[in-house]
Formats: sequence, structure tokens, C-alpha cells
Amino acid sequence: MLRFLYLITFLLILGSCKKEKLNVSTSGPTPFELSTPSNLPAVVIPSNNPMTIEGVNLGKKLFYDPILSGNNTLSCGSCHNQENGFTDNNRQFSLGINGEVGVRNAMPLFNLIYDRHFFWDGGATDLESQVAGPITNPIEMNQDFGTLLQELNEHPIYPALFKKAFGSLPITSNMILKAIAQFERTIISSNSKFDQYMRNEAVFSDAELRGMNLFSDMQKGDCNHCHSLGGTFTDYDFRNTGLDSVYTDQGRHNITGLASDIGKFKTPSLRNIAVTAPYMHDGRFTTLTQCVEHYNSNFHFTQNLDPVLATSLKGRLNENEIADIVAFLNTLTDIEYLNNPQFDNP
Repeated sequence: MLRFLYLITFLLILGSCKKEKLNVSTSGPTPFELSTPSNLPAVVIPSNNPMTIEGVNLGKKLFYDPILSGNNTLSCGSCHNQENGFTDNNRQFSLGINGEVGVRNAMPLFNLIYDRHFFWDGGATDLESQVAGPITNPIEMNQDFGTLLQELNEHPIYPALFKKAFGSLPITSNMILKAIAQFERTIISSNSKFDQYMRNEAVFSDAELRGMNLFSDMQKGDCNHCHSLGGTFTDYDFRNTGLDSVYTDQGRHNITGLASDIGKFKTPSLRNIAVTAPYMHDGRFTTLTQCVEHYNSNFHFTQNLDPVLATSLKGRLNENEIADIVAFLNTLTDIEYLNNPQFDNP
């Protein structure tokens, strides 16, 4: 009987221990369940920066906070306005905190999770390092990370937010970059009229339908080589599109040092293109018609000209066909993305 009582006591103790273990809750960050559209490629989240709800929310707050700039007047959102596809309000070049003018047009921010290189010249190879660029650039936000870390660590709110997102303090520069990159990976655009048309949820006008066909016609628009129809609308490559005979901004060459990269710039996505004017790396074109006219007749036969353009017949499109292609490009605007409160200033 005594042995039996010992056994019962042992089992009760063991059972209570198991129950206590099962009820232990973790206080770490909550995994962020990213919803990815079926019409876009599969995503890869870096293993050293998993997305969490706390990290994304922190990144969003930092993105819109001017504390990231040297004089606390300029945020990431200052030059990347959601209503304009996260570009700079139709400005050719953005203004830094000291009124200095930038040298390249602010790129739109969406579907960055699918990208492989960042900036017009591909100078950053991941989103985390991309974040650091404008913060430290002397003609943009002109911030010193030492100063920024002191401000954030002494801030009444941020230490607690960073602790929730990353589980430790003090705040580090790596945490800042990771948080903003997490937020930027959530900015996805995939529900334009074109996408709805492909799902049989919308109807194209005659002009839009003609424009889509001309877009892919190798003897006409031949846009599909670089801006693959559907999906991301970019090949993420670097190309010389004959903007100039001689390039003062040598683009990709500034990064690689290769003569074959002179005048090459990143192929931007055409999604939301109607709301992201002006166009090209230097914002030289103010309308989509000017862009199409460049590829139709106005490109230069320059060093490193992209082979597709080098073999293209100038003047292959007439005015009506150019107008039809522009009509199609307007179907790539994603109204849902432009107004999504998940991306808006908190």
C-alpha cells in the first residue's frame, strides 16, 4: 500500500509539472503572417530577419519619423508618398534636410520583397543595407548613427518598442535597419485593373486591349523584354536605354567599375507607373507619352545600348498606337495599394 501511495504521489507531481510546462507562455515577438498574391513570385524572407508583428509596426513608425534625419525634419515618408506610389510628389529630385537637391529621382516602394538589388545603380544588395543609404547620405537625411542611437535609446517610447520587437536592449543600428526592412517587405501591390482583368473581374476598353497587345508585340512596343507582362513587370536587370550619347551619371558602372555597365540603370517596375511621374533615373520625362516616344524614336545609339533597342526600328509606332500603350499602362494602377491603411502614417 505504501508503495502504491508513493506511486500515486509521484504521478500527481509529474502530471502537475507537465501541466505547468504546457502553460508557460513566451513573451517574444509574434510571427507576421505575410499574405502573398498568387500572381507574383514566391517570396524569400532572410533567416536573420524574420518578420514579426512587433518588428513591422516598429519599422512603420520609424519610416514616418523624422527622428531618422540629422535635424529631425525629414522622414523616409517625406520623399516616399503613398499616394504617389511612394515616390516624391512629382518632384524630379528630392530635397535633403539642408535644402540640397538630389541627383536621382526617388524610386517607388512596392514589391521590394521580390527585388535583388536596390537603388538605380543596384548599390545595395538587400533591403537592410538599402535602408541605411538615405539615412546617412549627406545630401539626404544626413544622420549619424551614433547620434541617432543616442536619441532612440533615450526616447520615452522607442526602447520598449525595440525590446518587444527584438527582445533586447540597447537599441542598435542593426535593429533599426531590420525593423524598417520588415515594414518595407509588407508593401505589396498586385490588384490593379490589369490583375482584375486577368482574373476576369474587369473588362478592358478597346484601347487598353490594343495597348496590351502592342506592349508585347516584338515588332511594335516590344516592352515585354524588360517589363515582363504580368507579375512584377520588371526583369530586375540593369540596361542602357539610350537616354544620352554620353552619360554624366554612369549608373551601374559606379558600382561595378565595368565599362560594359556605363549608362546602365535598373529596370523599374511598370506597376503604378501612372502615378509615379516624373520618369527615368533623372526624372527627365514628365508624361508616359514622352517615355513611349523615347523608346519608339528618340533613343540614342550609344555605347552599351541594350540589344533589344539596338535592333529596334525607330518610328515603328504611330501616334494612335502610342496612345493605346499609354492607355494600357494606366491599367497597372493599384488603387487598393495607394490607399491601404496598413502602409499609411501611423
